[in-house]
Amino acid sequence: MAAVTAAMVKELRESTGAGMMDCKKALSNSDGDMDKAVEWLRENGLAKAAKKTGRIAAEGLVKTVIDGNKAAIVEVNSETDFVAKNADFQAYVAEVANQALNTTAEDIDAFLAEKCEKDPSKTVAEELASKVAIIGENLKIRRFVKMEATNGFVADYIHMGGKIGVLVNVETDVINDAIKEMAKNVAMQAAALKPLYTNRDEVDPEYLAKETEIITAAAKNEKPDANEKIIDGMVKGRINKELKEICLVDQVYVKAEDGKQSVAKYVEEVAKANNAKITIKGFVRFETGEGIEKKQEDFAAEVAAQLA
Repeated sequence: MAAVTAAMVKELRESTGAGMMDCKKALSNSDGDMDKAVEWLRENGLAKAAKKTGRIAAEGLVKTVIDGNKAAIVEVNSETDFVAKNADFQAYVAEVANQALNTTAEDIDAFLAEKCEKDPSKTVAEELASKVAIIGENLKIRRFVKMEATNGFVADYIHMGGKIGVLVNVETDVINDAIKEMAKNVAMQAAALKPLYTNRDEVDPEYLAKETEIITAAAKNEKPDANEKIIDGMVKGRINKELKEICLVDQVYVKAEDGKQSVAKYVEEVAKANNAKITIKGFVRFETGEGIEKKQEDFAAEVAAQLA
């Protein structure tokens, strides 16, 4: 058997766009013959999948799964919303979510490299490549997070059929329908108002220091004759306002009747009514395609170009 070199793997990867491990396997199975390796990749749907990897996958689904006090959330992307609504794609995303619930992987690369629960003869990446070949669009397992409640439970919320998903870790010594409803409402809050942190303790001190520096400079420019006490008051007021927007428990609760009650006060109210001790320990919020630069399609121009 011919030795498979790194240069050969690199050449095959560049010519097909297939993954490095897939190229290495193809060369091993074809005794180093480059043409046969390409055929092997095509036969296994990997070269065909690779040709689609350059396309932007910014649609898709966010999926949550809960098993007892453990939970996971995943985002799997597709190119079009049409595929995201496809039953086969949705079933595949559910499989990925279940895999994430049980994974020991610390990052997405390790996750893709582990054995697929549905078919242990494949890795997660190989199963993904098979789905790309079948569905005919570029698909991407973008991210996942596991969550476990040690003293309480995890609540979830899915918005618009999977456009946004949220997990909330609730620490509580009482679990009943009222507290579960409170947790669902907090999850909906996170979905709607996009907080960055659970509470002020999570805020990066460097971020706060920089914001304080910027806001102080702005305040001095606005009131150049103001004394230090006035400037300090302006800065603290503006920092506090910003923290109320980015910290979940400090946000104004969206269902508050007076339009002023914070999420923290709402949780406190429910805790008191149920003689419970409740703390929102953390949350995860995924929004499909957030941060991905989406290609702006001009369908009229595309049709005209094809006709030409």
